[in-house]
Amino acid sequence: MIAFLTGRVASRGAAVAVIDVGGVGMSVQCTPATLAALRVGETATVATSLVVREDSLTLFGFADDDERDVFERAQSASGVGPRVALAMLAVHTPNTLRMAVAAEDTAALTRVPGIGKKGAQRIVLELRDKLGAPLEGDDVLGTGGGTGAGTAAVSAADAAWRPQVVNGLVNLGWSGKDAEAAAAAVADEAGDQPDVAGLLRSALRKLSRA
Repeated sequence: MIAFLTGRVASRGAAVAVIDVGGVGMSVQCTPATLAALRVGETATVATSLVVREDSLTLFGFADDDERDVFERAQSASGVGPRVALAMLAVHTPNTLRMAVAAEDTAALTRVPGIGKKGAQRIVLELRDKLGAPLEGDDVLGTGGGTGAGTAAVSAADAAWRPQVVNGLVNLGWSGKDAEAAAAAVADEAGDQPDVAGLLRSALRKLSRA
């Protein structure tokens, strides 16, 4: 197992970062919060989890060991694969996920794309004793800051970041329609030098509040 990577951040998109480890570019799928903390050209360390399939090897990256461990444990629930587990950590922090499971808050779990009411009930039942006790003082990503919905029209500047944000949201499980609406809602935050990871995180906040 590859437990972590340390290297120079070669590139960063809406869903994937490439980390140069000794001259080898490692492609890592990350949560929006993890991506937002990475800076191209700087050295970073990310906790990782390698998912092996018959036709692929996919490396997932996280801000710390706790986020990585929750990602792996979440997949022990029936119907939860890597994509849904990553979406769970895009919408919730590890601690608020613990809080939702401990409180049997199925409404919080159904904010995650790909999780319906029955799936949320199953997750509560199967993960109750696996995620550990929640800590106080944490918050759900969806209730965080962010500005109101933007009304900026699509412009030439949007072309650089908007498709990346939309694709990042779709990869996490949201519909194309919802992803486009969320991207439009954060258009006024883009500025002259858009931060794609930051815009994706803002879009997630808006979707989580919807």
